[in-house]
Amino acid sequence: MRSSRNSGRGASGATGPAAGATPLRVLIVSHMHPRVSRGGAEIAAYQMYTALREMPGITAWFCGGASASMQPPLGTHVFQPFGPDEFVIGNPGYDHWNHSANNPRFADEFRDLVAELKPDVVHFHHFANLGMEALLQVKQAAPEARIVLTLHEYLAICHHFGQMVKRPGMELCEAASPHDCARCFPEKSDNDFFMRKLYIQRFMKLADHFISPSRFLADRYIAWGLEADRVSVIENGQPTLPGEDQPMPDPATLIVGFFGQLSTLKGVGLLMDAADDLRRRPPKRGRLRLEISGDASNQPPVLREEIERRLAAARGVVTVRGPYDHKRVKSLMQACHAVLVPSIWWENSPMVIQEAFGARRPVICSDIGGMAEKVRHGVDGFHFRARSATSLSDLLRRLADNPQEVLDLQATLARPPSVAETVGEVRGLYARLRVAAPALA
Repeated sequence: MRSSRNSGRGASGATGPAAGATPLRVLIVSHMHPRVSRGGAEIAAYQMYTALREMPGITAWFCGGASASMQPPLGTHVFQPFGPDEFVIGNPGYDHWNHSANNPRFADEFRDLVAELKPDVVHFHHFANLGMEALLQVKQAAPEARIVLTLHEYLAICHHFGQMVKRPGMELCEAASPHDCARCFPEKSDNDFFMRKLYIQRFMKLADHFISPSRFLADRYIAWGLEADRVSVIENGQPTLPGEDQPMPDPATLIVGFFGQLSTLKGVGLLMDAADDLRRRPPKRGRLRLEISGDASNQPPVLREEIERRLAAARGVVTVRGPYDHKRVKSLMQACHAVLVPSIWWENSPMVIQEAFGARRPVICSDIGGMAEKVRHGVDGFHFRARSATSLSDLLRRLADNPQEVLDLQATLARPPSVAETVGEVRGLYARLRVAAPALA
């Protein structure tokens, strides 16, 4: 099989522990490799891996899933296109109902990989694409390894893409129950959802500890059935954004930026409704411009056409900058006075909020979920009533007429934790889990 042990020295050249000491062996597992998918969970997982392997006394590997366009070589599911300490897994069979990888060959190869690496800790950042059974495969291959699972959204709780919004009207869902879930999916019964929950929880019980990037997400999972003493809230650390800090632009025109995919759940409809209201009722004294960095390229054709039509009608209030290179996010954000996060679902710990704080820009966001938790109203930014275009447009008018309110927040903005700070907390958790483990005591 693949030889991948780095013997305490990562490819970066970081030295291992002192002679005679045994390094802590950590396998970081993500549902996707960030070289094939640039989602927040993938990025957070890979940043943790790179930080860990720079630390003395740690041997680290990374394992991530492949996209549909990146298939493994014939005859294997585990391959290494990106380096000797990084593995990519291709899994052709996956059941999204109960998050089960139903390819026995894949299970055998993942088990073989874990047995070969002999990790002390296997830290999952998600279970999608890998299957809930991957936790059992770790226990079978390395019984003494501690398993940590970082939760990134509500996928185990909610079959509706883990968003906890109801079908078909997209109302916010406060809590899952078999009866309510079956109302969203009438092709399934109450008992189907009851058995789905039992199946998923059966495997989640194999995890020694869970990490949640927000208190809100942690509380949702605890209400669903996770033991509170097995869940820690640790924010995803952020790398230092490249580039020098730039001062706020001239406040004569308040510039509010939106960054990311233009999708329904990210609040594109709400943004357009607010723009329509601002066009009819502009600020009394100040000027306002909404700038969109991103596009709707991954959205269904009907939604893309609707967005394009509404953006054309919103000219004069909205300026579209288009897709952007993530390396430029700091300079793009610093060309604005504030960053807008109008999501109509709960969110967890949106990366865009932490990026805005890293760029020293306040955030205007919906007053629910992880957004309201991360952004303190009047300290780090401003809340508006979730899903209310009138509440958003009223707030933007007020701020355009009184831009000093936005400028003053630079003195009170939170600073996001660094990757090193987050990894330091996580490494402490690993140590506590190993000490507490009967097999390792």
